[in-house]
Amino acid sequence: MKLLRYGEPNREKPGILGRSGEIRDLSGVIADLSGDVLQPDSLSMLRGLDLGKLPPVAGDVRIGPCVGRVGKFICIGLNYADHAAESGMTMPVEPILFMKATSAVCGPNDNIVIPRRSQKTDWEVELGVVIGKAAKYVSEEDALSHVAGYCVVNDLSERGFQLEGTGQWVKGKSADSFGPIGPWLVTTDDVPNPQALELWLEVDGRQYQRSTTRQMVFGVAFLVSYISRFMSLQPGDVISTGTPPGIGMGQSPPVYLQPGNRVRLGIDGLGEQTQLVVASP
Repeated sequence: MKLLRYGEPNREKPGILGRSGEIRDLSGVIADLSGDVLQPDSLSMLRGLDLGKLPPVAGDVRIGPCVGRVGKFICIGLNYADHAAESGMTMPVEPILFMKATSAVCGPNDNIVIPRRSQKTDWEVELGVVIGKAAKYVSEEDALSHVAGYCVVNDLSERGFQLEGTGQWVKGKSADSFGPIGPWLVTTDDVPNPQALELWLEVDGRQYQRSTTRQMVFGVAFLVSYISRFMSLQPGDVISTGTPPGIGMGQSPPVYLQPGNRVRLGIDGLGEQTQLVVASP
């Protein structure tokens, strides 16, 4: 299933993508794509619906973030060996965890707003993992049973805020608009192997990133198990699993986003995002 949320910011309605690519409204069935709605029994109920009986959504509508009321936005740093190398950092022996503020979450095609005083806003295409069943001290073998589905994430970063001065990753990752997720939450039955997905990103038509999730240092099952040792994971939590090489900071010389740039990114089977870069008012 490809689940989504559509409508104006903070007023999105739940929807499902029909067989012909049309959006069907789910608001008569569920209140939102969030929390307990993402648990296995609820997803099974949605999977059994007759889509032809759901109201079609007419016109050109905004696509919102594919998960509502995200509880935790957990990110993994340096999870591709060649990305660690281009960043001039040592490949980690265990996952690097950090948080992105949930106020950064936005729709997949919403504008990227460069923060005030920013000179080093950067891009990062990543595979997002959406938790569907609470996880605490879960084994790697059982970890994927706690996943509701997957989505595209652009883990936008301000490298000066992140790495200079006192240097805190959460500062560089949490500006408003720095967490586009979607367009769809693709449930696990449509993603049999999360370690076999191609992902890519381009800016103004120039491709900077192209890789596959096979290149991840720590795979999805290991990450879910590992994170659950340190905090419980709840339905609606999102894990962004790290980016492959090709970030702006890794170019020679570095290239950073400027107002007017257009960013496109996507992952096999999970859809695409397109964002216009604008200056902060």
